[in-house]
Amino acid sequence: MAKESAEKTTEKKAKKKSPLRGAKKKLEEKINELEIQLAETKDKHLRLFAEFENFKKRNIKERIELRKTAAEETLHSLLPVLDDFDRAKKSADSDDTSEQFSEGVELVYNKIHSTLASVGLKAMETNGEVFDPELHSAITEIPAPTEEAKGTIIDTIEKGYILNEKIIRHAKVVVGK
Repeated sequence: MAKESAEKTTEKKAKKKSPLRGAKKKLEEKINELEIQLAETKDKHLRLFAEFENFKKRNIKERIELRKTAAEETLHSLLPVLDDFDRAKKSADSDDTSEQFSEGVELVYNKIHSTLASVGLKAMETNGEVFDPELHSAITEIPAPTEEAKGTIIDTIEKGYILNEKIIRHAKVVVGK
C-alpha cells in the first residue's frame, strides 16, 4: 500500500507539474516572439531614423543649391543689357570716337559689375584660350594667323557667363583652324 500511495503521489505531482511546464514553455515562446518583434521594431526605427537624416541632409543641400542659383533666371535676362553696356563702354573707350563715358556712367558700370560679381556672376575669359565645347559655342572657324593659334579662340562674339561655377551662358566664339 505504501508503494501504491507513493506512486499516486508521484502521478499527482507529475500532473501538477505538467500544466506548469506547458505554461512555462508558452511564456518562453511568447518572450522569444516579443524579443524578435522588439529587434524588428528597433531595426525599423533605426532605418527610419537614418532615412530621415538623409532626407534632412538632402533638403539642406537642395536649399543651398537653390539659394546659389535662385537669381539665375533674372541674371540670364540681364545678360543682354550687360552686353550692351560693355559694348557702349568699349566704344566710348575707343580712340576712334569722340564719345566718352561720363564719370557717373562709369561709376554705375563699375557698380553693376561689382554687384554681379558679389552674387557669383563671372564673365568667361575666352580670347586666346583653347576651344572647349563644354564652355564655348563656335560660331565660325577662320584660318589661324599662326600655327599656335590653331584650335584656339581668335575672337569672342558674345561673352559667356558662369554663376557660382555653373555655366548660364556659353561664350560664342570664332575659332582658328
